[in-house]
Amino acid sequence: MGVLLEVKDLVVRFYTQEGVVYAVNGVDYTLNEGETLGVVGESGSGKSVHLLAMMGLIPQPPGKIERGQVLFEGRDLLTMSPREIRSIRGGQIAMVFQDPMTSLNPYLRVGTQIIEAIRVHKSVSARDARRRTIELLDMVGIADAAHRVDDYPHQFSGGMRQRVMIAMALSCDPKLLIADEPTTALDVTIQAQIVDLVKDLKNELGMAMIWVTHDLGVVAGLTDTINVMYSGLIVERGPIEKVFGDPANAYTLGLLSSLPRVDQRAGEQRIEQIDGSPPDMRIEPKADPFAPRNPYATERCFQEVPPLHPVDDQNRDHTTRAWYDLRKARSASTDA
Repeated sequence: MGVLLEVKDLVVRFYTQEGVVYAVNGVDYTLNEGETLGVVGESGSGKSVHLLAMMGLIPQPPGKIERGQVLFEGRDLLTMSPREIRSIRGGQIAMVFQDPMTSLNPYLRVGTQIIEAIRVHKSVSARDARRRTIELLDMVGIADAAHRVDDYPHQFSGGMRQRVMIAMALSCDPKLLIADEPTTALDVTIQAQIVDLVKDLKNELGMAMIWVTHDLGVVAGLTDTINVMYSGLIVERGPIEKVFGDPANAYTLGLLSSLPRVDQRAGEQRIEQIDGSPPDMRIEPKADPFAPRNPYATERCFQEVPPLHPVDDQNRDHTTRAWYDLRKARSASTDA
């Protein structure tokens, strides 16, 4: 598999009346063709902002991309003209947002909106675009698609509207699908249906995918690789089984420890929490931003921002941003 997307030292700031917000502070990663990447972290960690920035969707001002490269098939999205990025966005890279009601135009029929997306990126007739729209709605599980194509967004449930958004995203056969917390506003049953749907469509179409979420359970069963983000930085990255099976960063460990366990009864387990408060994003990180909340932090953690480095020589694809060795620190804590 070749490299489809390469993000290099992406830095994004927001210049507000209350000061500069250091939203993204140097993000680096690659995504291969057909790979599924999960991006997790608490609110304000830079998950969505770095993706919106690379798609040209952050308002400028107050937002500003200070530096970095986003290479899609070798072409830098950040240096493209507005016309060039529009030809990529929606065509080769598609995005599904978390609230379908605010993403769909309430005054237009859903079919009209999908047809427009198809005809912007492909030279097809209105009749062929409508036929393709019905096929897509049927593909994503909209019953009686030939009639529902002329309905308005308010005539669909939340789960059905999200299916419409997925159909629109897939309408031009993208090479990369970005799903930005697409199940947040849905109930648990519908969430599971949407996740299964996207997984099946991804395998069927062979596209790469970036899935942004707070739900660690979703990424465990959906993704190949995971980026754990905190304070606008990737603090741990690697294959999902390595990161979840043997976390190398205290923040990742905190997230995993906060999950309830299905092998214990509710009254028999104590849900852990990460002590302290999230960082103030108006303060530029000059040290490990998680240090004040990290029981394993060393003196150096409060002095320098650690680089993202391999966990060990046997795990070059599993990287962490830490001055400490979490395995040794946990072992010493247990022995004590």
